[in-house]
Amino acid sequence: MLACILADPSRRRWGCTVELSIREAKARFTEAAAAAARGERVVVTKHGRPFIELVPVQKTSGMDFEKAAMVRRELGLDGLDIRLPPDFDDPAFSRQVLGLLD
Repeated sequence: MLACILADPSRRRWGCTVELSIREAKARFTEAAAAAARGERVVVTKHGRPFIELVPVQKTSGMDFEKAAMVRRELGLDGLDIRLPPDFDDPAFSRQVLGLLD
């Protein structure tokens, strides 16, 4: 199992970093991915230089309405009145706006 402490301490740069060559990363990919998912920094090197870094996927939580409201206030769009035509969601209206009418 990969961990922050490697057999060769010279391969650790700082904190919780795991460095692997491309060959090692290929052979131990499952372990490297699990380490990255735990929050460890996993760097794959090519010819001794950092090449790529494995990072966990950031979970999206959807729309942040509070942040959107803050941005609207900062941009002065808070009191903006937007009126859409009643048929704006009609596919024919979209074709008309895009100039795709026959």
